[in-house]
Amino acid sequence: MSLLALKAMEIFRRRRRRRRRDHQLSCCSISSSTSSSSYFPLNMSSSLSLLLLLLLFVSCDALNHTSSRKVSTLKLARIQKHLDKINKLPVRSIQSLDGDIIDCVHKHKQPALDHPLLKNHKIQRVAPEKPKFKDGRHPRNYTDTIKNAWQTWHHSGHCPKGTVPIRRSSVDDVLRAKSLYHYGKKQHRPQPLARSIDAPDVVSGNGHEHAIAYTGESQEVYGARATINVWDPSIEVVNEFSLSQIWILSGSFDGSDLNSIEAGWQVSPELYGDSRPRLFTYWTSDAYEATGCYNLLCSGFVQTNNKIAIGAAISPVSSLSGSQYDISILIWKVINTLLLLLLLLLLLLLLYAILSFPPCY
Repeated sequence: MSLLALKAMEIFRRRRRRRRRDHQLSCCSISSSTSSSSYFPLNMSSSLSLLLLLLLFVSCDALNHTSSRKVSTLKLARIQKHLDKINKLPVRSIQSLDGDIIDCVHKHKQPALDHPLLKNHKIQRVAPEKPKFKDGRHPRNYTDTIKNAWQTWHHSGHCPKGTVPIRRSSVDDVLRAKSLYHYGKKQHRPQPLARSIDAPDVVSGNGHEHAIAYTGESQEVYGARATINVWDPSIEVVNEFSLSQIWILSGSFDGSDLNSIEAGWQVSPELYGDSRPRLFTYWTSDAYEATGCYNLLCSGFVQTNNKIAIGAAISPVSSLSGSQYDISILIWKVINTLLLLLLLLLLLLLLYAILSFPPCY
């Protein structure tokens, strides 16, 4: 029974005892919405009427609360259904010191392969050869000084070979988003991303404060590399965020043909529930309209590494007048070696045909 109903019955019992003791009628006062009061003699029938009215009010309120609770239950059910889709059954789960749960999921069961275009995708067994740098040197980063522990979860365990580490999403993560549809996605901007199609706008910023360095090449670009210092900036408002990233674009800023690949570190309490700097990726193929998402929160991005968890916290971080830590991110287009081999074979066959047949005079 609800608290309001219990109070009503207690009032009724007290007044009944008082009536028996004094052998006279008691009165009660009912205040209206205009603060005026009306009085009437309280007898058994009026007491029961008052009690029934109170119980009826409580029952109606309970029904309304139940209805709203049913809506919440349906919402939670939809959220859980979505989480069951992206949180794959793990081979092993690791409880990180920062509260994250890292699931080691078999690489052939990862969310990316749910995409219709990747149903029969074969994950490369051997990683493609990285592009060579002109100076012959590789950038210094975490791997130079902190070999195997540059993400917080590394201190609690590791994922076996053949699996990929995936940060487990929770109901709270989804509830912080604007809606289930918006979870893991950037807010669509109704205004163009820039004043021109040449470069991102560094003047208006669409509400963002940022510094940017960009290059626009007339020739085809097959990749880029960035070395980024890692900090933990203070975030004052929940829906604010801070990041440092490498951003590769194709298409125009004022159209729907924009393709984007982003990677770096970000601090986003809305997305992760804390203010730790975290490794992130983002992609879209239609100017952030319907495709793409952060990290592995939708299908499309195939992960192969079993030591890096996208979306997991980075630690340690740089400090003022202290140690400096950075990450190097390399994004490049893998050239189809099989196609090159076929072209080479075709050239060899053509050359053999030329050499085999004598010239006609």
